Amino acid sequence: MRFDAEASDCENAGLHTARAFLEPVKRKFPGISYSDLWVLAAYVGIEHTGGPSIAFRPGRVDWEGEHELLAGGWCNPMPRGGHGRLPGAEKYVAYDSADAAGRPSGWQKLCGHIRDEVFYRMGFGDREIVALLCGGHVYGRCHRGSSGYAGAWVEHPTRFSNEYATDMLEDEWRLVGHEDTWLDDMGAAELRPAAGNRQYVNKCPLGTGGDDANQMMLLSDMALAWDPDFRVHLEAFAADEAMLAREFGAAFKKLTELGCEGVLQPEVAAGGLAAAR
Repeated sequence: MRFDAEASDCENAGLHTARAFLEPVKRKFPGISYSDLWVLAAYVGIEHTGGPSIAFRPGRVDWEGEHELLAGGWCNPMPRGGHGRLPGAEKYVAYDSADAAGRPSGWQKLCGHIRDEVFYRMGFGDREIVALLCGGHVYGRCHRGSSGYAGAWVEHPTRFSNEYATDMLEDEWRLVGHEDTWLDDMGAAELRPAAGNRQYVNKCPLGTGGDDANQMMLLSDMALAWDPDFRVHLEAFAADEAMLAREFGAAFKKLTELGCEGVLQPEVAAGGLAAAR
């Protein structure tokens, strides 16, 4: 994400803050590639916040200029809707109708997008997809000014847990847009997305959820609960946090080593390496 073609992708919005945070480390240790540094930082952060310990393999090589990125299939300026390498939160969803369960039309196509257009092409199965989202979206939050979506997925977004899975299954979720100003009256103005975006929140106009922490889910998150083949894995991870930790760790390691098999060196314990530095 050093070059604009990738950094400007709408699904990477806001990550400039994290990249800037790591720049002093890069200056202190110029021998480490950016790609190794970012992966190592992710592993250390996950372990430090109670998640799985993931053995780190160094050796990733950075591209020297944006021309290499463009030759690899990226476009600058970015195509409308992004490059399609990350899940689009509302892709293929329409709000002109809903099914009997209240799910907006097109949600099945969104599930197909998550599978066929993003994760299957990288060699991930349904269980790994759910593990990656359950483990990844337990961290951080969406920022209206960056992505257009707003709020945290979970109550405690700085520690690893299976809260994302349990809350998605146990809480009541309502679709909202920027115009839903009743959220402000409940002390949940932070959950109103930007104009034109829609997301789910754990609130309702009649006051349900008023005592709960302000939380949100993207439509691409809710798809895990709606699709029966995704849901079976969501339920498994909601019931067993230790299993989620193991399988998220394995899936995230696989994700961060894709395309690097020929250059990676032997494994190093990420936590121990960080402590040694």
